[in-house]
Amino acid sequence: MTDTSKARRYWLMKNEPDEYSIDHALAAPDQIMGWNGVRNYQARNFMRDDMQVGDGVLYWHSSCAEPGIYGIARIAGNLRVDPSQFDAADPYYDPKSPQDKPRWLMLDVQALHKTRLVSIAELREQPELAEMRVLQKGNRLSITPVTEAEWTCINGLLQGR
Repeated sequence: MTDTSKARRYWLMKNEPDEYSIDHALAAPDQIMGWNGVRNYQARNFMRDDMQVGDGVLYWHSSCAEPGIYGIARIAGNLRVDPSQFDAADPYYDPKSPQDKPRWLMLDVQALHKTRLVSIAELREQPELAEMRVLQKGNRLSITPVTEAEWTCINGLLQGR
């Protein structure tokens, strides 16, 4: 029997396009990639405590000429320890993370399709997105929740509504 008590949730997940763009994700086997390198406790807690298989994801490119939404994905599951925290040669190495009690996790994200760019400027033009977390001053989280109303508005933009 399927548990339908958990409502579907939506997320915005940031990734640097030179590291792992939506194009890279779509070219991955089964379009699934391990979302690693999260080094913020609040973002980690979203992955650990709140994200569920099937949740919708706005795939955001950051640290690029035009940050914004570049694709749609979904949470595919497989929450596990992020091995990069133990690899001294990895940019996400964390020498303070103990092997017996790791700090950092990762999960699988499945890319569904690439979209046209929905830029920060375009998002800011939408009154219904005024409270969207990614648009708030000082927000630097790599993972943020997206409300159902925000998800619906952005999908409307992508469909030309």
